[in-house]
Amino acid sequence: MAIVGFSFTKIEVEKKESAVGKVNISNNVVLKDVIEASLPVNTVKQKAIKFVFQFTSKYEPNVGKIVFGGEVLYLQETAKVKNIISDWKKSGQIEKNLMAQILNTVLAKCNVQALILSQEVNLPSPIPLPKVKMEAKKA
Repeated sequence: MAIVGFSFTKIEVEKKESAVGKVNISNNVVLKDVIEASLPVNTVKQKAIKFVFQFTSKYEPNVGKIVFGGEVLYLQETAKVKNIISDWKKSGQIEKNLMAQILNTVLAKCNVQALILSQEVNLPSPIPLPKVKMEAKKA
């Protein structure tokens, strides 16, 4: 059905050493858990799923890191909620389209926050930013 909530539960930013030479930045998102949740809508409690995630930007060699923990709340029909959670418990996986939707939401929110926080502690941007290139005019 739809994503109805997003929240951070952990925000960690650390700058260890000044960047000297080439800095490798790797971004990673891991789905840590899938939990059934109830969402009160009017007088009815709707079934929902809480996707617990961790987003990490590592700056190597030993320059720093940015780590976010959080939750995405996904509203769904009761039968489908049970199926999704059951699949997660059995195989540690969820259906590809749903996974893409959850991960795209996490990446959109976390990349923006990581960009802001990297500037606050003077780390390079964790995502490539557009650059202007000037070319000489041909006569």
